[in-house]
Amino acid sequence: MAEKKNNKMQKIKTALLSYGMSGKVFHAPFLDIHPGFELLGSWERSKKLIQEDYPYVKSYPSIDDLLAEDVDLVIVNTPVGTHYEYAKKVLLAGKHAVVEKAFTTTVAEAEELTKIAKDKGLKLAVFQNRRWDSDFKTIQKIINEGVLGELVEAEFHFDRYNPVLSPKAHKETVNDGAGVLKDLGPHIIDQAICLFGSPKSVFGDIRFTRQNSLVDDWFDLLLIYENFRVRLKAGFFVREANPAYTIHGKKGSFLKPRGDVQEDELKLGKKPNLELWGTEPEDLQGLLHTEIDGKIIREKVPTLQGNYFSFFDGVYNSITNNITEPVTGQDGVKVMQIIEAAIASNAQRTVISL
Repeated sequence: MAEKKNNKMQKIKTALLSYGMSGKVFHAPFLDIHPGFELLGSWERSKKLIQEDYPYVKSYPSIDDLLAEDVDLVIVNTPVGTHYEYAKKVLLAGKHAVVEKAFTTTVAEAEELTKIAKDKGLKLAVFQNRRWDSDFKTIQKIINEGVLGELVEAEFHFDRYNPVLSPKAHKETVNDGAGVLKDLGPHIIDQAICLFGSPKSVFGDIRFTRQNSLVDDWFDLLLIYENFRVRLKAGFFVREANPAYTIHGKKGSFLKPRGDVQEDELKLGKKPNLELWGTEPEDLQGLLHTEIDGKIIREKVPTLQGNYFSFFDGVYNSITNNITEPVTGQDGVKVMQIIEAAIASNAQRTVISL
């Protein structure tokens, strides 16, 4: 096998549980360029593809073969319905874990994984990479600066126009991990919690809108805070996009289109260039209309640079310096609490208290 360059940083030996889209696009490129990780390989059930991109790594025939290796960290990036089983196996084998979203299928599973990691002194991070999207980082900055005054309401969209069913069976068959609420939902639910904390209660409306769809493909969640409301929406019949983020405060408003370029560039096979990586086109800048120091302003706001590398850097520092993970298991529990509450709310047609 070809050898990968080494350097003096402590190496965290890391393996993937899948080398499909998420492994190839969201994980391997960053693990490969980060000097603190050594990518060992991936469990590959049928197609053996990882060595085509990284000749120095292994393709493991089973999860047991992978866990038998001298591996420090395992990325659980398999279908949602398997996250609990595989993450538990990884933790019980004494390995740190990063688990893709949705973290689990239930709150109870999320709480159990978090407890196992704590009891065994292991790091458990949830892969909520969208906290490092350029558009979200810009929203976070605007809110933290307080230029909108006391916040009144926010609305986050993760919409697409995609009426065709996915060819991936696990996404379209009835199972505990399927549906848009557990696919796109965790992204914007986590972003809301990251900005505003957990709500007091939740109202959820969940629908099936595509022809022959067996799984939910539209949702509208209302997160109810003491003096503030957050609406989260996703659907597959949005040909003309709404703003991805709309924030209204008592002084002003900020509207921002979805603009992060990282996923599209990674899918094209581009490698992260940390100097220019995650830079949005200027025409996708957000619009700020507010009052600052008695003066009304209405202007475009430069978008901050996005970078998923920061998540992996946070995981590296959490393991090597024994500090908190960039997205904790408890963060994952909070997301699952909202998802469970939304499902109960939809079934009962009522507001569910957390």
